[in-house]
Amino acid sequence: MLRFELQAQCPETGARAGLLHTDHGTVETPVFMPVGTQATMKGLLPRDMIQDLDAKIMLSNTYHLFLRPGHETVRKLGGLHKFMNWPRALLTDSGGFQVFSLDSLRKVTEDGVIFHSHLNGDRHAFTPESTIDVQMALGSDIMMVLDECLAYPATHDAAKKSTDRTLRWARSAYAHYRERSEGKQACFPIVQGSMFPDLRRYCTEELLKLDADGYAIGGLSVGEPRPLSMEMTEITAPLLPKDKPRYAMGVGMPEELPEYVARGIDMMDCVLPSRNARNGYFFTRTGKVVIKQAQYKEDPAPIDDKCSCYCCKNFSRAYLRHLFLANEISFSTLATLHNLRRYLDIMGEIRQCILVGRFPEYLKQFRSSGVV
Repeated sequence: MLRFELQAQCPETGARAGLLHTDHGTVETPVFMPVGTQATMKGLLPRDMIQDLDAKIMLSNTYHLFLRPGHETVRKLGGLHKFMNWPRALLTDSGGFQVFSLDSLRKVTEDGVIFHSHLNGDRHAFTPESTIDVQMALGSDIMMVLDECLAYPATHDAAKKSTDRTLRWARSAYAHYRERSEGKQACFPIVQGSMFPDLRRYCTEELLKLDADGYAIGGLSVGEPRPLSMEMTEITAPLLPKDKPRYAMGVGMPEELPEYVARGIDMMDCVLPSRNARNGYFFTRTGKVVIKQAQYKEDPAPIDDKCSCYCCKNFSRAYLRHLFLANEISFSTLATLHNLRRYLDIMGEIRQCILVGRFPEYLKQFRSSGVV
């Protein structure tokens, strides 16, 4: 069962520190969740995630695991935790974002979404009920309901129709969840409404009637300007229950993490640290390092001399540039380790500052320099 324990709240902002208790361990919040889309963190082993990063929770993707190896296969092999040898908490998204990214390969109906696999073109359907069934088979600690995610920009009329559909799906999903659940998995509905404050408020008010285990804010990072994403979060988060976790989906850049926390967010995820790592981009306390640049050819310094990760403790920028240009697999491992360490360090610093009453000072310093 999922239980959220609020430990501290910043009186000057909406920042919160808490404990998310799951059947697979306790997660300290605010938390950034690394994204292991296909039941693995690209470039890393579970051993790396636990011993080097001490990550308490990971996210995997329902759409991709539904297509391969298939949720029934995962169920037969003991569930996702056992399948991927991950003993800690797992969150699975509903697959809705991936399906809606298929554009011409999918069709939205009142019952759900009909789509064609990006792998082989096979026809499939997701309904509010079926995505719950898939996630129950996977056995994640936290499941997400199917929602409709609109690209930016959208008209108010289109957003209202989409929001109403998301609400109908959420009610159907939750009814199905309550019939089938044995209380071992939590389920979060997702607040939509595009970039319209009235629709965000309307969607939140309706979803609160479900008395869910926690709530997510979706429809962010879909092409909108970043200030608009912050505004939608600032409008929505205070309307959500204080005693339940709040999850902003698909965010963000390192400098955005404290901003979402300041708006009352407890949980975040994003593919940026791992994706950017594989493409040669390192996040550091002094900004971004693009390792392919010639200036690093003979640079003996670590990526970040204040970072405690294995990459920074053992390898130079010159060596990492060599690995990247030589297209060596080990580069992705080292770069991903560093970037995730940077994200998790930021979240750890934020949490500690909230607990000791220093978050406003931290936020001010981070906004001015990105360095603490």
